[in-house]
Amino acid sequence: MDITEMNERMKEMAGELPGVMKTMMGLHSEVVKDGALSARTKELMMVGIAVALRCEPCLWKHVPEAVNLGATREEILEAVSTAIVMGGGPSVAYGSLVVLKILDEMDI
Repeated sequence: MDITEMNERMKEMAGELPGVMKTMMGLHSEVVKDGALSARTKELMMVGIAVALRCEPCLWKHVPEAVNLGATREEILEAVSTAIVMGGGPSVAYGSLVVLKILDEMDI
């Protein structure tokens, strides 16, 4: 799945569940604002959480967002390392397969 497909499917879901999706997107927008933690830091946290939860669509959203906010390949991979500590072997496998693929496709 790529980001374009995911965005299209999310639009479809918004048509099916407008109240839920509006609420969810509002929550997301509020959470990722700069606060005590920067938006960049929060996106890096979401990368680590997405690896630990093995959510590939989440990674297609949050890896590019982290990069757009100035995160480097090294920072993204350190976020993956936190997932490895928390998620063990499955996070190693998932982070290796998905995050490296996204970063390589982005040429980061």
